[in-house]
Amino acid sequence: MPEEVLKAFNEAAGAAVPLEQLQAAASKKIAEATETEAGLVTAGAASALTLGTAAILTGYDLSKMERLPHSEGFPNEFIMAREQRSGYDHAVRAAGARLVEVGFNEIVSNAGVRRTEAWEYEAAFGPDTAGILYVYGSTSRPPLEEVVDAAHRRGLPVLVDAAGELPPRGNLKSIPAMGADLVAFSGGKSIRGPQSTGVLCGRRDLISASALQLLDMDDHLELWDPPAEFIDKTKFSGIPRHGIGRGFKVSKEEIIALLVALRLFTSGAYDDAPAKARALLERIVEKISGCPAQCDIADKGDGESLPLLEITIDEAAVGRTAIEVCRNLRQGEPPIYVSHSGLREGKLRVNPLHLNDSNTETLGERIRQELGG
Repeated sequence: MPEEVLKAFNEAAGAAVPLEQLQAAASKKIAEATETEAGLVTAGAASALTLGTAAILTGYDLSKMERLPHSEGFPNEFIMAREQRSGYDHAVRAAGARLVEVGFNEIVSNAGVRRTEAWEYEAAFGPDTAGILYVYGSTSRPPLEEVVDAAHRRGLPVLVDAAGELPPRGNLKSIPAMGADLVAFSGGKSIRGPQSTGVLCGRRDLISASALQLLDMDDHLELWDPPAEFIDKTKFSGIPRHGIGRGFKVSKEEIIALLVALRLFTSGAYDDAPAKARALLERIVEKISGCPAQCDIADKGDGESLPLLEITIDEAAVGRTAIEVCRNLRQGEPPIYVSHSGLREGKLRVNPLHLNDSNTETLGERIRQELGG
């Protein structure tokens, strides 16, 4: 986290504020940054998915809120492409949703050339369909706009997981602009807010229902007075109990820090980061030159994403596999964690987000040692 974000976190720790008031203020800032109706600071992108799912399942129905995660008796199915499933969809199932898979990824299964198509979503819509879960990526298929169009023709909302789709910062606006009803982003990673924060943005009524199932609801109806533009209490005949999202509460310090980080991110304050990161990665490349490994620095070329260092190990010359090298780095002093996404192909990958002058030198030296340099 940048110093300005840490300072805001510490200053917030010395203040007191009703969280529904703070979240309402945060909603305005998030709405402005994403060009949506409203927003919510969540305990990570996964909790944003749980809260968004809960909101779609219940709307403003207090009895349904009370019953979650038991959703029998009302629409509880979320349609999603089979190829978009992952362990993260547990966050949606945790709210009480039942996932219904559509489509095939025949390219991966070496059985054809097609991927999931929009008509397959429509064919799966039925009386128990509550919404659609879509995992966004630049290569996701079918295009989000097609899925939104099919869903909205049936009056069904679309919840989008875009946790890792920043940068470019333009995605904060362009993904919601495709028509999704709710979009979840990570508040850590590239925004550089607290790692345990996330952002949920989209339709005001669904953000409101999400907030109701997150906030501390131990109050009297006569005293409960959330900002009307955030939660319209005229929609209720009573005050709901603690919701399924209560375990995902977000502190005032995290909310303030996330908002400062979001302002920095959207203002271009991090625009010099890619060049600085490349310089640090080049120092590592220089440090391990002469070792039995090939180094490549990959750059997306969008001017915002950080470059990544890929080290392809000559495992025969080193006498150890990339997995063994990775394990030794973790178990060494100091412990070093490189990306494990390419280990099966003999590759170590270094994301420079956490690098500085001091630890770059340490990282390069430890990798050099493990490669026999």
